[in-house]
Amino acid sequence: MNATDQWSVCERKFAPLDFKSINQDGSFEGYASLFGQKDMGGDIVAKGAFAASLEKRGAGGIRMLFQHDPSEPIGVWRKIIEDARGLFVRGQLLPQVAKSREILALMREGALDGLSIGFRTVRGKSDRKNSTRQLLEVDLWEISIVTFPMLPQARISSVKSGALPTMREFERWLVRDAGFTRSNARAVICSGFKNLASKRDAAGEQNVQLASAMRRAAKMMKRN
Repeated sequence: MNATDQWSVCERKFAPLDFKSINQDGSFEGYASLFGQKDMGGDIVAKGAFAASLEKRGAGGIRMLFQHDPSEPIGVWRKIIEDARGLFVRGQLLPQVAKSREILALMREGALDGLSIGFRTVRGKSDRKNSTRQLLEVDLWEISIVTFPMLPQARISSVKSGALPTMREFERWLVRDAGFTRSNARAVICSGFKNLASKRDAAGEQNVQLASAMRRAAKMMKRN
């Protein structure tokens, strides 16, 4: 089977990129696939599904494309590993490539935040009763940055700039990752955590969810 035939039978699975940061040099990280979660096509990736493929190819053998277009390589993958959560990736967009510079700008504004894997199924198991297919082993060829992901939970987690985030980036992080409501996120941006904390204390037990979100945000800030 030649490269063109291989590409024609390649399956694709999308996952929204959960960005934590995008570096000034165009590097970013996130999850391209999550284990045990059913996507919109009814597929569930099993832990260990990528192991043989990664051992065979390594990160350097997996292509970084835009929208699965083999004519548009946009960067390189520096690290691809399986962890307890899924397929963790760290890549770098190449600033020498004009398309990469456009994609980087879109990623920083949140207009692009999806990852999608291109692969061939080696072993799978169908469950007709639940209309699902479990992917036990896949041959991973490429991972693309895409607009619309099939698995909503998997996102680019970070696009590091080496500087403080913009107000829009901080608000998006508070809402999407830390679990704040949009109004509480804006309150944090305008008045800081101290002001929001005083409102929480005044509300007593009526604002337990807000308190939980604040604790979660504080842990995430410390980790990042």
